[in-house]
Amino acid sequence: MKIRYFSLLLIVSLFSLGVLTACSNTGEAEQVSISTNQVAENNPCASKNPCASKNPCASKNPCASKNPCASKNPCASKAKNIGGLLTKELQGKPVLVDIYANWCPACKNIAPTLSQLEKDYAEKVNFVILDVSDKTTTAKAETTATQLGLTQFLAENRTQTGTLTIINPATGEILAQYRNNTNMEDYKRVLDQAINQ
Repeated sequence: MKIRYFSLLLIVSLFSLGVLTACSNTGEAEQVSISTNQVAENNPCASKNPCASKNPCASKNPCASKNPCASKNPCASKAKNIGGLLTKELQGKPVLVDIYANWCPACKNIAPTLSQLEKDYAEKVNFVILDVSDKTTTAKAETTATQLGLTQFLAENRTQTGTLTIINPATGEILAQYRNNTNMEDYKRVLDQAINQ
């Protein structure tokens, strides 16, 4: 009886170990499941993990959100729009919107990056700060947002303090949106491309 019990326990243990091994993708990036074949073909990271589509545990992988290919996937994030064109005074230059609060650690973290961007792009980019620190500043931010055509944007992003968003004022398209990102090159790449269009 004991031998059967231990044999069964050993089989279950080995099976469990096999499933865990199949579910863990050490060193390999997890492929994001995309519904159309065309998108999968265009994904530059698809070839990096040949087993991703065969992994029955891919959706349960705790490392899936750390996929280094996600930012390279052209279909990873759909183009967003702020809901319309921006005001006439913002036309002709890309707009960088800062959702700011004085109590926000991320805002303090990105402040040097934003300051440098303001120096480097003073004449080439429109900078808009929407301060949501308290009721008074939020009311002012709402007024400013209404005047500039950013009402819907503020309503959807007011809780995303520490976020810098680059918008094309002619189309209302969000070109890039970063939260608590201090990497200057990320912003410069998008701004330079928008300026040169």
